[in-house]
Amino acid sequence: MHLNMLKAKIHRVTVTHAELHYEGSIAIDGVLLDASGIREYEQIHAWNINNGKRFVTYALRAEEGSGIISVNGSAAHRAQPGDLIIIAAFAQLSEAELEKFQPTLVYADAHNRISHTNRSIPKQMAAA
Repeated sequence: MHLNMLKAKIHRVTVTHAELHYEGSIAIDGVLLDASGIREYEQIHAWNINNGKRFVTYALRAEEGSGIISVNGSAAHRAQPGDLIIIAAFAQLSEAELEKFQPTLVYADAHNRISHTNRSIPKQMAAA
């Protein structure tokens, strides 16, 4: 049996652009992609903290250190500049792979720079 598990999360990044007439995707600062292990063109889920809207698209690499989080195409109807979003990627893992698996969690500051990383959700946050 394989389970669909959280592979990586980029937590509370600020949308910098919303480009409706672009082909699609979310362009993400390359530093955040590398730190999270999310690959360019990988399917991602995005959850908008401001309005509760959720969508699925794929990741594109934005310039490293730019702080860019650009929601593009039809997804631009679900997030606007200034909105806070969570970006997540999932992986299918076997029972054996789960024994040693931990997700990569990347937390961002107000400028979409890495504030810290973790391999598990802190207990006080999980209980809240």
